[in-house]
Amino acid sequence: MSYDAFLLLSFGGPERPDDVMPFLRNVTRGRGVPDSRLAVVAEHYQHFGGVSPINAQNRALLAAVEKDFAEHAVALPVYWGNRNWHPFLADTVRQMRDDGVRRTLVFTTSATSSYSSCRQYRENLLSAQSEVEGAPELVKLRHYFDHPGFIEANADGVKEALADRPDARLIFTAHSIPARMEEVSGPTGRLYTRQQRETARLVADAVRGPGADFDLVWQSRSGPPQVPWLEPDINDHLRALAAGGVRSVVVSPTGFVSDHMEVEWDLDTEARQTADSLGLDFARAATAGTHPAFVAMIRELVQEEIAGTPRAALGTLGICGRDCPEGCCLDR
Repeated sequence: MSYDAFLLLSFGGPERPDDVMPFLRNVTRGRGVPDSRLAVVAEHYQHFGGVSPINAQNRALLAAVEKDFAEHAVALPVYWGNRNWHPFLADTVRQMRDDGVRRTLVFTTSATSSYSSCRQYRENLLSAQSEVEGAPELVKLRHYFDHPGFIEANADGVKEALADRPDARLIFTAHSIPARMEEVSGPTGRLYTRQQRETARLVADAVRGPGADFDLVWQSRSGPPQVPWLEPDINDHLRALAAGGVRSVVVSPTGFVSDHMEVEWDLDTEARQTADSLGLDFARAATAGTHPAFVAMIRELVQEEIAGTPRAALGTLGICGRDCPEGCCLDR
């Protein structure tokens, strides 16, 4: 098929202290979250000068993709838009329209199925198209949780973290979601957990061989306590491991593609403090970021659509996310 642009679509984040509360209100719009609760989360950002690392990381990724495209004769201009902060998606779509773009491939910084990681991005795309008269067609690329490039990038991060602690317990983390959202993720349900576990399995096997042991846990829960979310939480799991005699852990946040706030605060700050209080040796593996294999993966996903090259996947769950059925990954 014919495409004339590439769009990086991400979550977005504040870039100065005064941005933090407006950004958090955007994130929680329609959920009735009081400012008093948002102020608690805002404090996390203030530890980093009121700046989320995610926008800088997206700029670096976009630059790496643009360079890789040029080196492999992928003649697409690159754009970037966010769900929750500048550059807002609708503004980017308006710019693409003004530049004469008609059909765009969209890469989202989320590798798996669920409402917040897939369906909501699709809704964002539809909303931007409806807001911008004459908007280009926006075609979301498929999920890549088991793509060889994603696995290689994460495996390299784990290998580096294990270098000084080869016998450490291997723990993978992803963002927790409400249990009900998990139940309806994917066409037949519970696909979010299965995909996260498949990523973890493939990375563990790449590092320690087939059948390697690992734990999959969850982090960054944000809902009210009476609503069930996926468990165990990373901090609870560290306490259980320490009580069982484990003395060293490597934590790999394969549920995230870059070292943004949920990684730098929830893992590098809170989980590390938990580990220190327990006497646990703690190392956090790098995310995919701008790893060359991850950047090449993005180009390969584009080439699948432009040139019909084979769809690469290492896991057993099948290709997912290119054409999602209507009832897939509902907001429940």
